[in-house]
Amino acid sequence: MSQFQENCGIFGVFSDSNCVLDIYRGIDFLQHRGQEYCGISTFDQDNEHETQIDFLQLQEEENDDPTFNSEINHVTHHGKVIDTYTDQELTNLKGKWGIGHVSLWERQPMKWQTKAGEVAIAFSGNIINADELMHEMMHRGKSFYKSYHIEIISKIIIEEQDIVAGISALKDRIKGAYSLVVLSKDGIYATRDIYGFRPLILGRDATRYAVSSESRAIQNLDMEVTRDVGAGEIVLINEKGFHTVKQLDSPRTAHCTFEWAYTASIDSIIEGVYVQEARNNLGAHLAQRDMDEGGIEADIVAPVPLSGIGHALGYHKHSGINYEEVFLYHRYADRSYMQASQLAREKMAKRKLSLLLYAIKDRSILLCDDSIVRGTQIMHKVTELKQAGARAVHVRVACPPLMYPCDFGISTRTHEELLARQYFPEGDIASIDRLREFEAWIAAKIGADSVKFNTIDSFVAAMKLPKDRLCLKCFDGIQP
Repeated sequence: MSQFQENCGIFGVFSDSNCVLDIYRGIDFLQHRGQEYCGISTFDQDNEHETQIDFLQLQEEENDDPTFNSEINHVTHHGKVIDTYTDQELTNLKGKWGIGHVSLWERQPMKWQTKAGEVAIAFSGNIINADELMHEMMHRGKSFYKSYHIEIISKIIIEEQDIVAGISALKDRIKGAYSLVVLSKDGIYATRDIYGFRPLILGRDATRYAVSSESRAIQNLDMEVTRDVGAGEIVLINEKGFHTVKQLDSPRTAHCTFEWAYTASIDSIIEGVYVQEARNNLGAHLAQRDMDEGGIEADIVAPVPLSGIGHALGYHKHSGINYEEVFLYHRYADRSYMQASQLAREKMAKRKLSLLLYAIKDRSILLCDDSIVRGTQIMHKVTELKQAGARAVHVRVACPPLMYPCDFGISTRTHEELLARQYFPEGDIASIDRLREFEAWIAAKIGADSVKFNTIDSFVAAMKLPKDRLCLKCFDGIQP
């Protein structure tokens, strides 16, 4: 069975001048979505030379195919954007339009020679039926380089008569989530799956048109956010701007709520809702629950950085309890949740946070975090705070208990990984009283003085979007 994978951040720009530095900066602003691989492809309509390559380099870097006169310049790396691209590579990546990608799992974009011309394709998401599709394609004589999900998507697209037909074909063959960009001689095609699970945003200024997994990349390039790509919408980006070339039937939207609670950067806006606003609201709902249930004695509200900061600030503003940091975030560390294994997650969690002893000793601390998955990391944080002299540690969790694996991204992969399923093996919390029983159980398990979660209703209210526009499957098990 293939692993669930979130492949991770995409960016594209069409400019009136060389675009590579915009793409380089754009994917750097998306680096939090995946730290293992990065890639850039640019379309150079003036490029008529035959590309040369050292074949021994293929296992380390993906570059141009040497057998074609290539219009697409293409370089991928293992590592972070800012650490891997050389000045010479950026100079060679000529062209006025192009795409970029950052990933935890796969090298992207991938470049292809097709009957529609040379194309490069990158996507963010997860294909649930990847194994089934791959076996079916291999039975028809197709070959695969590394069984990447991007290979499956690419082969479906390029089998069709043109790019729009190829993107449209994904609707009936792919089960899962995808936002993707296709670089071609026509410009950049951008689309989301028919449920709109993964975010995809358009932006522009006087000379550039951009598409991005998050608005922060657009905003930090001094462009204005225009709108979100619609679920099932296929947009062509060229010198004339954004054009909807096809709208696929969409049964409903099902935007991933984890984007607002954890994945997205706090300076982004998705579907008209600021991530910062959503996290503040989630913290406020936690504070209101404490107030409704008799209050809490705490000296300070503190976050588990970085994603917990917005939640803690919301709790602080609603409750009036002073906000203070108790952990220092190591700015050169990666996100522990975005590591490829449990061992890597635990090592990164230990590396990325150090204690601020001045703020801890003899304090009762209300500690805000985004979610509890396995419970290991929050248990370590509670233990560290108490060993440093905290009088009490009360944990408040923005997300409801995670009860079901995520089929559409990286968040969770098996029931066994979910701490909440140890207490609720049937996956049904049933009542607020049962939730309180679970919270007492988990507090004892991680050594906290108390633990409280947002309910699903409170979580949805904080999003300020209708419940039927959100994917809540990891909380309630309901498949969109």
